[in-house]
Amino acid sequence: MYELYPYFTNDGSVGLYSPEADDIYHSTYGALTEAYEKFIFPANLNEFLKKNSEIKILDICYGIGYNSKSFLNYFLDFLYTETIHTNNNENKKSLFYNGQLYTNNKKYKVFIHAIDKDKILANLSPFFITQKNNINNNKLNFNEDKIKKMLSGKTASNFKLKKEVSILLLEKLKNNIDCETESILFSKKYSQFFDRTLIDLYRFLKLKRYKSTPLEVINCFLHNIYYKYISYSYKMVVRTNKLLSFNFKLDIDDARNTIIKDNNIYNYIFLDAFTPAKCPCLWTVDFFKLLYERLDNSGMLLTYSNSSAVRSAFINAGFYVGKIFSKTANKFTGTVAVKNKDLIVNELSEFDLGLMKTKAGIFYRDENLNASNEAIIKQHEIDVKNSNLISSSKYIKSFRKGSKYDI
Repeated sequence: MYELYPYFTNDGSVGLYSPEADDIYHSTYGALTEAYEKFIFPANLNEFLKKNSEIKILDICYGIGYNSKSFLNYFLDFLYTETIHTNNNENKKSLFYNGQLYTNNKKYKVFIHAIDKDKILANLSPFFITQKNNINNNKLNFNEDKIKKMLSGKTASNFKLKKEVSILLLEKLKNNIDCETESILFSKKYSQFFDRTLIDLYRFLKLKRYKSTPLEVINCFLHNIYYKYISYSYKMVVRTNKLLSFNFKLDIDDARNTIIKDNNIYNYIFLDAFTPAKCPCLWTVDFFKLLYERLDNSGMLLTYSNSSAVRSAFINAGFYVGKIFSKTANKFTGTVAVKNKDLIVNELSEFDLGLMKTKAGIFYRDENLNASNEAIIKQHEIDVKNSNLISSSKYIKSFRKGSKYDI
């Protein structure tokens, strides 16, 4: 039977633990916060959206969708503000005034291609709570002391996910939800981690797809009144669709197989796989060459990884590489890979470049894009063992001795 291993992160959003990978999907300091700081803010979306009305995003290892959801949330903020601002420069407090939609008649097209191997997890993505107050992780259904030590029990969040985001995704995913997924969604065991209003909306949307009894028709009608004529979020979704053409595609497959067959060119690629030590097949130089072909000339690939092997693989695949800086954490928290060097804000330092020339910079290889993780790791171990490069530990010691910087 399928099992979830959820917990509340320190910003009130749900994080997940994977016993198979013995790793967490999301940072304990905040799953939603992490998505914004490592994927959304570094993307410079505001400038892109001012110049373009169409955007294509490839979300690799979609999981429960925080990166895509954070993008949609940011986009809706931009859409509402931009619409108000560009309408005769009127200073209105809302996108809607006296029930009328104010617009400059510009319609955006958004396409998100999400890829993940876990069908149930991906289809549950619209339902997870993202802003829980008074979080309680005392009764986790798994034993993971490392996580518990990092959980504060206090909610501190700078981000709020609009209900419209989850509704937009639910409308795209509702037909994919099967009985096994429903057994998780309706289970009391996980009830504290799901948004009840989204579950009720799903029940209503599902009911509409089938022939109903008279009693069900009445219940359906009552739901119809609530969601279409009372619910603010539903109204916002309906009216937002007048400004937005939203296409969402979810592929449940190995990302290598899917992207080989994908002819789209993307403006942004979110790479959020487990670490190279756990899932090297999505961090090889050969996979990055494939992503290079799928990225627009002015596009960005963003990832949380600071690994020298990953950065070295990006460079060998043809990318220019820079670093992602988090103002909140006051440190570098990821990597950006681009075709246009002018898009780099934080360049790699002398230390970063030197570290890539050590054994730590030896990248993973998967020439035919079909090797198992175990085979890729084994080959990498052989490559490191046979290399004449200096070890990373020796390099760091020598750099510290001769450097004025505090490494």
